[in-house]
Amino acid sequence: MDYGHPIRFGSFITPVDNPPGAAVELAQLSEQLGFDLVSFQDHPYQPAFHDTWTLLSWVAASTETIQVAGNVLNVAMRPAPVLARAVASLDRLSGGRVALGLGAGAFWDAMVAMGFPRRTPAESVDQLSEAVDVIREVWRAGDRAQLRYDGTYYQLAGAKRGPAPAHDVPIWLGAYKPRMLRLIGTKADGWLPSLSYLKPGDLGRGNAFIDESAVRAGRDPREVRRLLNMTGDPGKKSAQWVDEIVALALEDGVGTFILGSDDPRELWRWSEEVIPAVREEVARERAAVGLDTAPVRSAAALAQRRANIDYDALPTSLTSIEPGDFGYAKVRSTYMRGGAPGLVIQPRDVEQVVAALAFARDQRVPLAVRSGGHGISGRSTNDGGIVIDLSGLRAITVLSEEDRLVRVEAGARWKDVAAALAPHGWALSSGDYGGVGVGGLATAGGIGWLAREHGLTIDHLRAADLVLADGSRVHVSSREHPDLFWAVRGAGANFGVVTSFEFQVDEVGDVGFGQFIYDASDSAALLEKWGAAMEAAPRDTTTNLIMAPPRQGQSLAQVYGVVDSDDPDTIIERLTPLAEVAPLLDQQVQLVPYAGVMNVPDAAHEGQGDPVARSGLVDHLTPSFCAEAARLLEAGTVYFFQVRSVGGAVADVPEDATAYSHRSANFSVVAFGSSRDELDAAWAQLGSHFRGLYLSFETDQSPERIYEAWPEKTLARLRELKREYDPDNIFRDNFNIDPTVD
Repeated sequence: MDYGHPIRFGSFITPVDNPPGAAVELAQLSEQLGFDLVSFQDHPYQPAFHDTWTLLSWVAASTETIQVAGNVLNVAMRPAPVLARAVASLDRLSGGRVALGLGAGAFWDAMVAMGFPRRTPAESVDQLSEAVDVIREVWRAGDRAQLRYDGTYYQLAGAKRGPAPAHDVPIWLGAYKPRMLRLIGTKADGWLPSLSYLKPGDLGRGNAFIDESAVRAGRDPREVRRLLNMTGDPGKKSAQWVDEIVALALEDGVGTFILGSDDPRELWRWSEEVIPAVREEVARERAAVGLDTAPVRSAAALAQRRANIDYDALPTSLTSIEPGDFGYAKVRSTYMRGGAPGLVIQPRDVEQVVAALAFARDQRVPLAVRSGGHGISGRSTNDGGIVIDLSGLRAITVLSEEDRLVRVEAGARWKDVAAALAPHGWALSSGDYGGVGVGGLATAGGIGWLAREHGLTIDHLRAADLVLADGSRVHVSSREHPDLFWAVRGAGANFGVVTSFEFQVDEVGDVGFGQFIYDASDSAALLEKWGAAMEAAPRDTTTNLIMAPPRQGQSLAQVYGVVDSDDPDTIIERLTPLAEVAPLLDQQVQLVPYAGVMNVPDAAHEGQGDPVARSGLVDHLTPSFCAEAARLLEAGTVYFFQVRSVGGAVADVPEDATAYSHRSANFSVVAFGSSRDELDAAWAQLGSHFRGLYLSFETDQSPERIYEAWPEKTLARLRELKREYDPDNIFRDNFNIDPTVD
């Protein structure tokens, strides 16, 4: 029985302590020779051996690509909850290179001598079964519920989960008897016996036990990889090894062959004469019979597929993540919004974006396009639909030093852009958080730390590459498709998937970054004074004000901002008026590179529910507006209230030059609330002060919001373009400009 698993090879090295580095050197040699795996036996009671877990950690740190595993770890002597965290940590530190081989325990006299209780064979199997459950539960870091497990050997009462491993760590069990084999079929990822312990026919009989148990558990038997330890034999000819291994692969379904040898010459011989020949022969035999060697998705994962998506039609060239797959928890939601998409496609280049869009177009389910997933609107995820995740398109290329022209792919993060531009003495105004993706911000507008001096992000856009709704690829600029170039700058999400941007960036050196905390007991006065100070400030100064409801009888406000100058006196001169808008409780001013301002740690994208946020653009922070905003805070309707300074260079660009509208507004306002109805009602009271809204900060999808986002003339032009470029309204999940509406 050939299960079609990719053929892999490993080494099984004795963890000897004399000399201390011998086992590590053989592991490094295994990697050098192209082995896929290096493994070590686990006998903690053996004084001549290194502790296996310590050795695995050292080997992982001393290698770069090879997978590491215990062969097998003694679960009776290694507490499962602690082992789970150790494995996850090493997997994260090694870049996803750990496999977990487990055994029920042996050599009980030695184990009892070390203080461990003796187990009967049945008890050993039961403990191993519980250990597998506990380990997997600990790894489910995305589950916010406390970990509770009431077993015979493990009792967990509200333990913390996590960390999650970097990849889907396989659990392989060393087993020979029927009960253990049935356990493998029920819940393990691999069977790891040693050939020297098997009698003729044992592999076939073992496979039968595993397969039968797998089917009973609702699993596909191909979910279980078959591995085999093979004792080295320097006297055996390479051709004999090849014939034996090929037969084991094709007849007994073994997919991983592990050479037990501490002889470097034998490792060399396998790498040069055995491994290539086996892979070639197995591939030839499989091709002759047309064996399906595609990766097998688990039955548990298949059960979570959405009925309205034809998963089998997805091109095999595309990388995707489905519900039930490892890693789904990391891609299902955004920073602000909880999601449950039926499929997340992660293209690696533009051709794959075209293929992903073609597939999504045929499915007729909600479609979201994600660059970074940090946007407040949260529209880069959905429930039951498809997400095209552009995070694999992150290249940043300087096109012209003389013209300061830079090409940035849509999945790049703004902190990476800032870091790439810094050595040239350049910067690009790009929001206030480095973890934001380029694509979402650069199609909506781009209000950032340099906005008042250098304008919006879109004001630096000179060209862009798009995949349109029909799958065609276009390059837009002031000379090529100028109408679409106009629309992309402020309404781009409605017209296609922008895969890359060409920006003309600015010369920016070190900047002053100031942070202030105030007593906001008189929040209306603080807001009004800050607004006046910002309107009077030179353009090289851009700040944001954050306020929240009173807590424990105290009201606080924060101001963050950048002064585009490396002169300390100028920085102090610019920030002094801002420090005086209210009683100052704390302050910090630094002279840092712009890239330093943007280099903040990425926030986990583990949003839950739907964010409730409203946006508005305001010309001036009038006494009336400030008084109403203060009442909004005091009532507790909002838990976060932010005003960003705009104006300056933003208003220099003619109103109709881009689809971004309301350029004369000096401030952008955003508020978060817990209740949509309450926030909407309160926001309506402020409505007379607003002249529009900023797309990226608005979560309300009511049709009337479209008329606030764009003036009537701009909206009419956008609708005409929508009818031309997306008549079927494929891109409808982000401030949809409906082509059927007149």
